[in-house]
Amino acid sequence: MILITGGLGFIGSHTVQALLDAGEECVLVQRSHAEPPAGRFSAPVTVEQADVTDLSALLDIGKRHRITGIVHLAGSMPWPPSDEPPVQAAREALGGLFNILQAAQEWGVGRVGVASTIGVYAGITAEGPLTEDMPVLLNAPRPIPTFKKIGELLNGHLAGATGIDIINYRISSIWGPHERPGPFFAASQLVHAAAAGRTPDLSGLLHPAHAEDAIDLCYVKDTGRAIALLQLTDKLNHRTYNVASGRATSNAEVIAAIKKIIPDAQVDLPTGGSTAHNYLDITRLREDTSYQPAYDTERATADYITWLQTGQVK
Repeated sequence: MILITGGLGFIGSHTVQALLDAGEECVLVQRSHAEPPAGRFSAPVTVEQADVTDLSALLDIGKRHRITGIVHLAGSMPWPPSDEPPVQAAREALGGLFNILQAAQEWGVGRVGVASTIGVYAGITAEGPLTEDMPVLLNAPRPIPTFKKIGELLNGHLAGATGIDIINYRISSIWGPHERPGPFFAASQLVHAAAAGRTPDLSGLLHPAHAEDAIDLCYVKDTGRAIALLQLTDKLNHRTYNVASGRATSNAEVIAAIKKIIPDAQVDLPTGGSTAHNYLDITRLREDTSYQPAYDTERATADYITWLQTGQVK
């Protein structure tokens, strides 16, 4: 049975479905009491209410279920920052990771996957693919990549000290069903606006959006499947993997895909954006798990719009 933290969340729910598709049983750990919405998963799952910062509550789960693997997707530091005192928030973020790894050791779990982020590459100016062996900067512009970098260092140390196979997922920009559009890229807001027949509100973005802007945009169903493969593949040759599409997708490509479905969608963006585009290299992921993205921009856009308009994941 695979334990997934954040299993009812955006990426988590798609990872759970991919694990179910592979024939695995799943137990989802949620801080608050919640049950999966009807029809969310294709097979029954178990939901346990526990906060990963509460070691005793976490360890109790192992008394009720035989946990064979862990996928730790629950957030480290909140974005945007919460009102919680910063020292306490930092203590909880790192404490939750330590508790997950202690539980894995006590349960005899062989592999733990831990969510990291494309944000660890912030500040690298190289054009083209970003590879896992690139040196990353010690500083970070926001709390999430700061704590993911710290987590990767701790995971490397504890993997060697405990013998647990601890895998870091450097997850790219993700879009798709159950997403709450965020401040980092415009594609999701464009799709939501087109599906609803309105103009997009891009005021919440950190930077103005342009047609040429591009980022490694991975559809969440591909993301969930990649994480499931990293959990279930017998032998992995690396400690860190990029989980991504392996290409840069521009806003212009997303707009063109939208207009193939909704020709009169009011989603055009001004020109003038950056043409220097990075993306995550997924050679390791492909070679070790045989992963291939199933959703190109057109297929992802069509699937996302269908889900938004019907309320059902297709």
